[in-house]
Amino acid sequence: MNKDQDINPRVLNHISASEGALSQQVYLSIKNAILGMEFRPGQNLRKALICDQLGVSRAPVAEAITRLASEGLVDVVPQSGTRISYFSMPEIQEGVFLREALELAVVRKVTRHLTEDQGRILNRSMRLQTLLVEDDDISGFYEADEAFHELLMSFTGFDRVADVAQTVSLQVSRARRLLLPTPGRIVESLEEHRAIVDAILARNEQDAQDAMRRHLGQLMPRIELLHERMPELFNRATSEGREIA
Repeated sequence: MNKDQDINPRVLNHISASEGALSQQVYLSIKNAILGMEFRPGQNLRKALICDQLGVSRAPVAEAITRLASEGLVDVVPQSGTRISYFSMPEIQEGVFLREALELAVVRKVTRHLTEDQGRILNRSMRLQTLLVEDDDISGFYEADEAFHELLMSFTGFDRVADVAQTVSLQVSRARRLLLPTPGRIVESLEEHRAIVDAILARNEQDAQDAMRRHLGQLMPRIELLHERMPELFNRATSEGREIA
């Protein structure tokens, strides 16, 4: 990829002054484009283009970029501008580790305290995922996949669990967008989700955790293969252990 390539702002979601703070809308619009890989690592993020496309002033765009930089999704380089951050293998490894610890705790609690209503909701989620796989709707399945994990987290009764999970695994979420189109992967994901749900409905805590561990255990080997196939999307480690573009 040409590192000097600018992002295409036309992929940004429309915003409206009537839908809340502009800076928040701009932030979410850019963030969704980054996580969805419409804005790819190494591309330049020019404020003027964002302002023109969204019809906003520079202030909400600058505020959004500051937030994205704090999350590690963009790099603000003095006198060089802003670019979409490259993938970082150490950050991805840490995100996978933290996400696994959190999700294993989630399925343990959900299995112990599952209600009948929650069981019905899980079954509906599985029916939706099955239909999306039958239609080979990769984008739709990705959204349903995310919703499935958020659903389990919501069943814990803890309001901040889903937010924490997203925060610790932003880099993982970006990389996963490139993994689902792998032939057969959404079918495998569906089967892995079904194993998790079956164990939860059977109130088998150990099987539920084992199924979740197998599901999440697919991530790092696949991301490592992605690293080999598309090294231009990743930072290069220096001999001192730091990372550079």
